[in-house]
Amino acid sequence: MVPVAADKTAPAAAAPAVPNSDCLDCHEAKFKPRKKDAPKEWVGVKSAAFAKSVHGALNCVDCHVAITETPHEAKLPPPQCASCHQKESAQYAGSIHGVSNRMGDSEAAACTSCHGSHEIVPVKHLDSPVFKLNLAQTCARCHDNKKLTDEYRLGSKRAGSYADSIHGRALLKMGLVVAPSCNDCHGVHDIKRTVDRSSHTNHANVAATCGTCHYGIEETYNQSVHGQLLLKGDKNGPVCTDCHTTHDIEKPASAHFKAESDQRCGKCHEDRLDHYRETYHGKAMALGRPNVASDVAACYDCHGHHDVLPIKDPKSRLSKERILSTCQQCHPGAGPKFTEYQPHANPLDRVNSPLLNKVFMFMTALLIGTFGFFGLHTGFWLFRSIYLYLTDSKTFREAKVQAHADDVLYTRFTPFERTLHLMVVTSFLLLVITGMPLKFYYTEWARVIFGLIGGAEVARSLHHFGAVITFGYFALHLGDLLVFVWRQRSALRNPATGRLEIKRALQALFGPDSMAPSFQDWRDFVAHQKWFFGKGPRPQFDRWTYWEKFDYLAVFWGVAMIGVSGLVLWFPREFTHFLPGWLINIAIIIHSDEALLAAGFIFTFHFFNTHFRIEKFPMDTVIFSGRISQTEMKHERGRWYDRLVATGRLENYRVKDEWEGRKTFAKAIGFLFFGTGLVLLALIVYAMVSRLGH
Repeated sequence: MVPVAADKTAPAAAAPAVPNSDCLDCHEAKFKPRKKDAPKEWVGVKSAAFAKSVHGALNCVDCHVAITETPHEAKLPPPQCASCHQKESAQYAGSIHGVSNRMGDSEAAACTSCHGSHEIVPVKHLDSPVFKLNLAQTCARCHDNKKLTDEYRLGSKRAGSYADSIHGRALLKMGLVVAPSCNDCHGVHDIKRTVDRSSHTNHANVAATCGTCHYGIEETYNQSVHGQLLLKGDKNGPVCTDCHTTHDIEKPASAHFKAESDQRCGKCHEDRLDHYRETYHGKAMALGRPNVASDVAACYDCHGHHDVLPIKDPKSRLSKERILSTCQQCHPGAGPKFTEYQPHANPLDRVNSPLLNKVFMFMTALLIGTFGFFGLHTGFWLFRSIYLYLTDSKTFREAKVQAHADDVLYTRFTPFERTLHLMVVTSFLLLVITGMPLKFYYTEWARVIFGLIGGAEVARSLHHFGAVITFGYFALHLGDLLVFVWRQRSALRNPATGRLEIKRALQALFGPDSMAPSFQDWRDFVAHQKWFFGKGPRPQFDRWTYWEKFDYLAVFWGVAMIGVSGLVLWFPREFTHFLPGWLINIAIIIHSDEALLAAGFIFTFHFFNTHFRIEKFPMDTVIFSGRISQTEMKHERGRWYDRLVATGRLENYRVKDEWEGRKTFAKAIGFLFFGTGLVLLALIVYAMVSRLGH
């Protein structure tokens, strides 16, 4: 705001009523305390600095028009900038600052608050408070003043947020004066409240304000479904600041912006966001680290950025004409069937997703039924064991001590079987540790685990490694079964005719040494239930109990259900070359719920059967040692012992005690696995309870 230079040909101006020298007699700057006990500072007018200012050629009374003589009154009206700056003063009068000033608000910004007073320099001068590089700090005097922001309910730390934004870094750190500062968005002298329709930051004007720098994007936005809502006067139509925010705008390419963008879209599309969160993309996004770029798809990767259009519009990225190319941006090689995947499918929606709903209901019923049945079974067993412990503790303790002290040992599990079990345990824990955080992505512990692992990418690789181990031990076991059957082929044939005898084959398939269920297992189950309620003696079992056979067959079911669905999720492009894309939605439900069923069952019922039972507590080490004592064999598996004695094969199973040398190490590994499972169980239960609470 430089005053117009005086015309040298014009007659000399009249002498001022009060010359500047008279004013400086009292107001010459002095370095002194402004108040008693206050620190020293410059108080008054520095004549040299005033002479160099844009107003240096003016007289004091040109601005302080109320002064006509000296000495003057103590209280004077503010300087009259309007006498030279009519346009700017008119704009200021209609601004939020000017209105507040007229209403008597002493804290409202006046001309001197921004431009200074007696030492005003040109706006483009580096020392000017309103020079572009200095403007943010000038505005911050009020807008980062906590007392004022609290009193007027203004957002605090605006300058700090702006300084860290993409605009602030470009201007303040890189010196790019083309980058916007406060006045580029809010206006200069005509700053108004956001609710004012003529404000630059009014909802209806934001796109045009941003468009002054972002050429072309405004036009693209105006053609989008969001822009059209705004042009039609819909106040809910999102504008630039709804997605990019205001003072803390960051680079759209940052992972943090990508993660936050989903939440911003969800403010208007909450139902869509809820179901997106249940996909791998949504879960991995929630568990990602803000400082690491993520390759999972956010909303705008599919729907577009500023060019969001209705799906029926041929130009939409999700139209029939373009959806495949959109998917191929992240999934190169995907076929047309891949596009049938439904990223926002609702498994509770019977009308729009009938098959998905049926699968979801089946898996839910399977979960509830399995946990309900075995919950009762375990509860009855536990109470019966506690009752016997309290009423017959001496006999119980003697039997337990004798079982561990007995040095007559027999082989129960071969080294090959123990190795397979070790593969089962390690792969299962790895799969649970890397998989359950995805299912319970909304918990803090899930984010902690993914953070410790190294993020979604590392977790996915480890999960796939666990799957390879799973398929490996399953293949080894099936191969072992085939070898066993091949070796037994001669024993199943009639020596006289050489033909396969059905009776012998059925005995081998459903006999006591087989893991296949038989009628004897049903009889054992019934007898066991009677014992739970004191209606019969404690049953004796053969080599395998009915609950062990269930655990064994559950692995076949689990590997089939989890394995096949997992392969679909691992290789979606390959499977959707010949299968519909909505199969991925079904695979997600099956894989997630079956994994929860497996983890919950193993960490509760299987742990109880093998470790939590009073006679086994704190751990049954047979799976590590492979040995079972004669006392324990007679006590729990009397039918097996009697059968081996009757057939003269008992001594074939007898072994020397080689267990002591590795007992400590094996127990340490066992307790590590056992403890990890219990911790995971606690976290899963906490996650489920917390979600039910919401």
